[in-house]
Amino acid sequence: MNGLQRTALVLVIIGAINWGLIGFFQWDLVAAIFGGQDAAISRIVYGLVGLSGLYCLTILFAPSRVAQRDDRMEHNRI
Repeated sequence: MNGLQRTALVLVIIGAINWGLIGFFQWDLVAAIFGGQDAAISRIVYGLVGLSGLYCLTILFAPSRVAQRDDRMEHNRI
């Protein structure tokens, strides 16, 4: 996993925790830290979390390295 993937995953986790807090306690952590939902920095964080979620789709659908290694090993045996 490269640095961009790790960063995207961290932002998605932050977003998931924030949504959990909103769902269970009606409290928006990002808005509380950055001055409300309408604050520019909050909107930037929300946007980055959303873009990170879209980027993480590429991680989800990427072939696993283990499967690739197994395929190469099987091909070498034939």
